[in-house]
Amino acid sequence: MRLGSLGALMALAGCAGPLSTLDPAGPVAGTIATIWWVMLAGATVLMALVLGLFAYAFRGSDAAWAQAGHTRFILWGGLVMPMTVLTALMIYALIAGERLLAHPAPDVWRVEARGERWQWRFSYPDRPELAETIDLATIPAGRPVDVEIVSQDVIHSFWVPRLAGKLDAIPGHRNTLRIEADRPGRFSGVCAEYCGIGHAGMTFTIEALAPDDFAAFAGEAAR
Repeated sequence: MRLGSLGALMALAGCAGPLSTLDPAGPVAGTIATIWWVMLAGATVLMALVLGLFAYAFRGSDAAWAQAGHTRFILWGGLVMPMTVLTALMIYALIAGERLLAHPAPDVWRVEARGERWQWRFSYPDRPELAETIDLATIPAGRPVDVEIVSQDVIHSFWVPRLAGKLDAIPGHRNTLRIEADRPGRFSGVCAEYCGIGHAGMTFTIEALAPDDFAAFAGEAAR
């Protein structure tokens, strides 16, 4: 019993941390975490079905199998049930995934994240007077933020697990990622695409400020 409790605590501990996708700190990351849990539930149902049929095939006699109707087992267990679960998961993922896109919204703060070996250079298109920063971006808490991701050299991948999913930085392209922090704090990010010898050290921080602090930072207090 104690070993089981210890194992459960260790498993739960793996769901937290600065780079955990299962410890969301914003609505976008929360949607991604929910998708993960729903997919896990669907996978558990299918796994239980497969193991149940596997156990029945080994433990049941040929007469019992024939009496139950092996065709019915194959049809319902091998086709209908998996198709139902997978179709439901696909529909849910499409609907939930639509909410992750950077749709037009009022009061969006824009940040440009330029990946270059081996650092991230941040600037603010709507506030060009603000100085560029290296490996640190400032955003408002409680407001949507569009990160415009570009690359200076090779393919990188911008990822802040507790705020949003990952998106590649591709030379010659500009990709937009919607992120949002639901409270002030500092959130760790990494390059999630191997880009060379300095890849492991290509980390950065997103700092979300409370409304008054952010207004002072962005010069919005007088607006």
